[in-house]
Amino acid sequence: MPGRVQPRAQRAAKAPTAVPAAESSPVPILRRLTRAELPANTSELARWLIGKTLVHERGPAGRRVRLSGRIVETEAYVPGDASGHAFRGETARNGSLFRELGRAYVYFVYGCWHCLNVAAEREGVGAGVLLRALEPLEGIAAMTRLRGGASLHDLARGPGRLAAALGLDLRHDALDLMTDPNLWLVDAVRTTGEVATSVRIGISKEVDRPLRFYERGSRFVSGSARMRG
Repeated sequence: MPGRVQPRAQRAAKAPTAVPAAESSPVPILRRLTRAELPANTSELARWLIGKTLVHERGPAGRRVRLSGRIVETEAYVPGDASGHAFRGETARNGSLFRELGRAYVYFVYGCWHCLNVAAEREGVGAGVLLRALEPLEGIAAMTRLRGGASLHDLARGPGRLAAALGLDLRHDALDLMTDPNLWLVDAVRTTGEVATSVRIGISKEVDRPLRFYERGSRFVSGSARMRG
């Protein structure tokens, strides 16, 4: 009957599984990425990940919340890179960088921030892609609480803010982003804009290498206006 309101339980059962952009516009159903799709080259992977989606489901059963966002900025830390965590070889801290392509590497820095990376080469080769910024899609209210009331554009603008907004910490280190039930990578939910390249931010070694990639013009990219244009 036109205008009839369905019971809440029935409405929930029929709810789509797509992630709405900024919790308002419908987007296609998410498709989990496979390991075979990932470029097995660190700089290529860093560029390729722009526009893809990162998803984290958190919370107890019955009250789980899905937090997700479009990846709009990355940095590549290639094999042999003096600025990378894998440069001096494998340790207990950086071991996830030496795992198979698509593993999460989470580290703690400055005594207050966690950062999420994606292992980027074949197993045994230490290299990774740092996820620097997201455009929030789903779970924005929860992200805002996790970030202490930050504005939408600042929720995940920078690697530490990104991890905080998604509730990520060292417990998520070494998870397989291809198969994990709670933290995973999925395909782009809309067409990716122009991908620009620049030098990386906040490093002191190999500073001139053009290994930072970002969606040009995105208001969610970190750094100064000059680094976003």
